[in-house]
Amino acid sequence: MRDGLKAGQTASIEVIVTPDMFARFEGKLVHPVYSTVSMVYHMEWVSRQIILPFLEEDEEGMGGAVTVKHVAPCIEGAEVVITATVTDLQGNTILTNVRAESKGRLVGVGEVKQVVLPKAKITEILGS
Repeated sequence: MRDGLKAGQTASIEVIVTPDMFARFEGKLVHPVYSTVSMVYHMEWVSRQIILPFLEEDEEGMGGAVTVKHVAPCIEGAEVVITATVTDLQGNTILTNVRAESKGRLVGVGEVKQVVLPKAKITEILGS
């Protein structure tokens, strides 16, 4: 990884809740609200935004863990701002705390762990 990544760095994304983000299982609608699955995706995506500028050409990040607490619903059309903050760097492991908010209301909190590895090592792990 390139130098410069530090605890406290942040990244944010904004999403508008659309029907493809609704809670569904096996294609069947459960609730017409922002799903936990979508929230996890967005938490991982915003955390990845932090590491992208620091990856070397031969490196890639992989998800190592996600914890999430979905605390409030968001209906279709709601704007959700997801912000990740680097809390810890340990070798090739980056931890971020993540908050999802809509109009100042907390929607979810979590932590994302990413591991940066050489692409060759990832290929080896995947057996391809």
